[in-house]
Amino acid sequence: MEFGRTSEDEAFRAEVRGWLAEHVGGVGDRREWERVLGGGGWIGIGWGVEGYGNRAVGLERQVVWAEEYARVRAPARSGHIGEKLLAPTLIAHGSEEQKNRFLPPIASGDELWCQGYSEPGAGSDLAGIRTEAVREADGYRISGQKIWTSLAHEADWCFVLARTEAGSRRHRGLSFLLVPMDQPGRIEVRPIRQMTGTSEFNEVFFDGAHARAEHLVGGEGNGWQVAMSLLGFERGVSTLAQQVGFAQELGQVIEAAVASGAADDPVVRDLLVRQWAELRTMRWNALRTLGSSADQGAPSVAKLMWGRWHQRLGELAMRVRGAGAAVGPGDWSAGSPYELDALQHLFLFSRADTIYGGSDEIQRTIIAERVLGLPREAKG
Repeated sequence: MEFGRTSEDEAFRAEVRGWLAEHVGGVGDRREWERVLGGGGWIGIGWGVEGYGNRAVGLERQVVWAEEYARVRAPARSGHIGEKLLAPTLIAHGSEEQKNRFLPPIASGDELWCQGYSEPGAGSDLAGIRTEAVREADGYRISGQKIWTSLAHEADWCFVLARTEAGSRRHRGLSFLLVPMDQPGRIEVRPIRQMTGTSEFNEVFFDGAHARAEHLVGGEGNGWQVAMSLLGFERGVSTLAQQVGFAQELGQVIEAAVASGAADDPVVRDLLVRQWAELRTMRWNALRTLGSSADQGAPSVAKLMWGRWHQRLGELAMRVRGAGAAVGPGDWSAGSPYELDALQHLFLFSRADTIYGGSDEIQRTIIAERVLGLPREAKG
């Protein structure tokens, strides 16, 4: 029997479809949608804990929810960083006071989070960060810069990895802090405009921003362990939902190939079949490793697979369109809005797939050192 296809799971699938059919559409904005999800009990269903305003379901039904959500093309999430990354980290490393303070508003969709990890000059080398947090009587004073901070312009809070030990290097002396974003004059968010014309990512500047002492997670100096634990939550059930979206995009590319006549080219047909076969391979690999923590290289292998696959799909989308791929859906003359159709957006946005979330070079290093046991790279 296929994963998630028991009679109980099918009943749950029907419940999910009914709820989504009733609620998707007519939502004013992304924050409002998070509250709708929270009100229905659909945020935090994979936390595995009771008492924080969420329903707890098993792994199979988490997959059902994620896949059905993707299939109906429900609104893009603003709360996934808090739900999928911070919440499991607090459950694993946070104090009871921190869980009681932060988990309920995440589950209700009332508080949104962003992730303060990457920095200019450090790239995917998380141990190379330079943001400092100086201990004060009632907390920490934070100074430094983060970059590629997703949804920082919408977030109420940011979890920040910073140096709390002066003169420390690499993974030593780091701490994991929960920082409120509403600090005028102390926190500045600058959008980064991308090739697509959109600005999902941001630069964030901390100039004496304050974090309360009780909002230190895992103890001072233990930030590296907490941060690595968080990255372990980054890929899992969401990978399967991502693949549903990929399948929808592949369908659009196939339709474009048929419409343009490119599907008559045997080379193009071979490329389309290859994309389909590789997507199926990624699905079965994700199912094989789902819920397992034994394979340290699994998340890195998955990232390497889908990043390159998605880029090739974007390139193929432009190839099957031919010269028409260079023509926008609207007027691109000076002063007109910069618009892209879905396939053009796919092509341009996917150029970043092999960089964000840990570059391909970083993923290969993880596999080499942690799985294959090769000598570690010497770092200053």
